[in-house]
Amino acid sequence: MIDPFGRTVSYLRVSVTDRCDLRCVYCMSEDMAFLPKKDLLSLEELDRVCSAFVDMGVRKLRITGGEPLVRRDVITLFESLGRHLKTGALDELTLTTNGTQLAKHAEALKKAGVERINISLDSLDPQRFKTITRWGDHAMVMDGIRAAKDAGLKVKINAVAMKDVNEDEFGDMVAWCGDQGFDLVFIETMPMGDIDGDRTSQYLPLSIVRANLAQRWTLDSIPDTTGGPARYTRCAETGGRVGFITPMTHNFCESCNRVRLTCTGTLFMCLGQEDAADLRAPLRGSEGNELLIDAIKEAIGRKPKGHDFIIDRRHNRPAVPRHMSVTGG
Repeated sequence: MIDPFGRTVSYLRVSVTDRCDLRCVYCMSEDMAFLPKKDLLSLEELDRVCSAFVDMGVRKLRITGGEPLVRRDVITLFESLGRHLKTGALDELTLTTNGTQLAKHAEALKKAGVERINISLDSLDPQRFKTITRWGDHAMVMDGIRAAKDAGLKVKINAVAMKDVNEDEFGDMVAWCGDQGFDLVFIETMPMGDIDGDRTSQYLPLSIVRANLAQRWTLDSIPDTTGGPARYTRCAETGGRVGFITPMTHNFCESCNRVRLTCTGTLFMCLGQEDAADLRAPLRGSEGNELLIDAIKEAIGRKPKGHDFIIDRRHNRPAVPRHMSVTGG
């Protein structure tokens, strides 16, 4: 699949639910209204859509949410999609999770063919973690991280950088991830959805984060990529990789290879744009995939050149009204 700007679309991120068992302050409001379960694609329908994308050239699938592991029987989706790994049609099946359910599911994920996962962890301090997530159990997440490591999953820690919230921990996170053998990726907060707060006070450019880390660590740029937007460095002291995702200060649109499917069958060609395509209607409109494939081709033909994320300091409103949990993290 080639978009209008010559970029090959080979990466599909799939949200299997908009629900989450945490309420991270940069992602959700405290009192969220979630979609009725009847509006969601079934696991069988999600498999069918994903498989159509694989047939059309997608080489990497990432399952996201909300928190994907809170969806009932979601492991069966991983098990089913794993068949594409066995045939060689798919290079990688991965997962982004908050870690709360990993202690129960890590071994099953590994058995299904998942080799690496991204775990969101914005603080190593239990009380601060609870403040950021509003009610998260830090010990439960750490148990999940240990279970993932014990199961043989390669772990990447994702940390959202927030000014005056967790920036004093970043050096220690580099040390901890280096000791554990985990990649660490810092992410700039993005203006998506109403979060019941002033997002401008959270925003912290990663150029500042990297400069501050350089006072303690030697970070050398490297060309490594995991298929996503992170730009990586190698920490000389720990040997670990430290990445930076900068949608605000330096967007990564020129190399964008991905599209996002929501749990209701809506395809967003760009995280930071509102244009979308309905895949649920063609999916349910026939037993074959002809209508679905035509709809996907038409959507890829509309993929924009890039997003328009800004922090609106005058009106304190999001650049995109939908929450990240709706689109898929």
